[in-house]
Amino acid sequence: MRYAEAHSSTPVIADVVSRVEDRFCTLRWRWPDGVQAVCIHKASTEAPDSGELPPSGMKLYTREEYKANNGYRDRLDDIGQVVYTIFVRLTENGETLLVRQPDGENRALVSAGKARIYYSIQQKKALFGKLKTVHMTISAEVPVAKDVLCYVKKRGGHPASKEDGILFPFVQDFPAGRSVLPPIEIGKEDFVRIFFTDGRKYGLYYEMVPE
Repeated sequence: MRYAEAHSSTPVIADVVSRVEDRFCTLRWRWPDGVQAVCIHKASTEAPDSGELPPSGMKLYTREEYKANNGYRDRLDDIGQVVYTIFVRLTENGETLLVRQPDGENRALVSAGKARIYYSIQQKKALFGKLKTVHMTISAEVPVAKDVLCYVKKRGGHPASKEDGILFPFVQDFPAGRSVLPPIEIGKEDFVRIFFTDGRKYGLYYEMVPE
């Protein structure tokens, strides 16, 4: 499989439109005459370029499938921005060719939105002890790397930011779903809150929601 460059007589994809609803993206486009199949590539705009030409992981999609489904429908498991590229698929001397369009008319940039991270912090005081136990729970819609979140401990009140107290990193990544963290012990006058390690960066992809 290799690329073929588009020229005046090459069939190309045009009029690509996208719609996102309930974390599903529907793509529609104008099929050129005589083309019976395309290859669709999907990638996060944050993903590094592998340098593969053509890139791996493409999906073959036929004109009949398109008609039956009234477009191409795909689940958005990603977060942030996703780019879809639709390549006309041709066969020449038994070799598969994908038409590369420098004009970008075969591309659609889609916002997959933010993934929600639900969190819970419960503190239990011992009746006569000098310490209290903190139980933290993270429930994520998608896997979250340990570097995305941290927790901060402050004496005498709740931390207002990650700089407002002593910052502690998490030691393990969070899978999608519910994660119950090992309990920690802090002083009776201490309080804990969870923050993004970089609010500007990770706030584009995740939304923190208290349970």
